[in-house]
Amino acid sequence: MKVMIRRDSKGILSAYVPKKDLEEPIVSQEKEALWGGTVTLANGWVLALPEMAEGTGLPITVEAKRLSGD
Repeated sequence: MKVMIRRDSKGILSAYVPKKDLEEPIVSQEKEALWGGTVTLANGWVLALPEMAEGTGLPITVEAKRLSGD
């Protein structure tokens, strides 16, 4: 699914899923660099993010895979 990852003015990461009109804060991430690991959203969804270059800027839209969550 397409997911837009962004960082707000307070430095909080969030994920927006346009098809579901859903925006949730990212509450944990598997890797410090974010890319190539999983992230957990505040609603319980776990998303696998693709590998990206370390300096990839935000906001960015990526193809993520939902691993769990309602």
